[in-house]
Amino acid sequence: MNRSYHQQLLDQALAGNADALGELLEHYRAYLTVLAQRYLDQRVRGRLDAADVVQITFLEAQRDLPSFRGHQIEELLGWLRHILRNNVASAHQKHIYTQKRSAGREVVNSPTDSRPAFTDLAPSETTSPSQRMMRDEAAVYLANCLDELPETQREALRLRYVEGRSLKEIADSMHKTEMAVAGLLKRGLKALRTRMLTDSSTGGT
Repeated sequence: MNRSYHQQLLDQALAGNADALGELLEHYRAYLTVLAQRYLDQRVRGRLDAADVVQITFLEAQRDLPSFRGHQIEELLGWLRHILRNNVASAHQKHIYTQKRSAGREVVNSPTDSRPAFTDLAPSETTSPSQRMMRDEAAVYLANCLDELPETQREALRLRYVEGRSLKEIADSMHKTEMAVAGLLKRGLKALRTRMLTDSSTGGT
C-alpha cells in the first residue's frame, strides 16, 4: 500500500496523464468489484456482471475527471464509489424498478451498506478523514489480496464475509457441500494471512 506513489499518480492524472489515471483505476478495480457485487441485487446479477459496472464506472471517471474537484487519493476513491453507486442504482432502475412498477409493486432501488464485511469496505462518511483514509487503504489492500486467491476461495470468502451468507447458503450457491465450503474458507483465510504477513515483513508494495 504505497499511498505516496498513488498520490503521485493522481497528481499526474489531474495534470492530464491518461496512463497515470489508467494505472490508478486499475489499482482500485478489485475493491470496486467487491463493492459492486455487494450492492447489486441478486435479480440484476444475472443480467449485469459486477465487472461490467466497474468498467462503466472507469469509463465515466475517465470522461468526467475534469469535473473532479478533489486532490487527494481518499477524495478520488469517494468519487469513484459515488459513480459506482449511481451506476448500480441505474441498473436497479432499469432491471427491477420498471418490472415492479408494471406489476404495481413498490421496490427500493438504491444500494445499501447494511451487510457485514471484512472491514467496512465502504467507510462511513461520519468517521474522521484520517480514519476514512486508513479504512480506504485497508479495504483496497484486502480486495487486492482477495483478487489473487483461486476463484472458488475468493467467492466463498466474499459470500461469507462481504455478504454475510451462512455455510448452507454458500454451499447452495456454489453447488458444494458445507464441508467443502468450510475447507475453502479455511484455505482462503490462511492464504490471506500468509500474504499479509509477507507484505508486512517486506514493507508492503
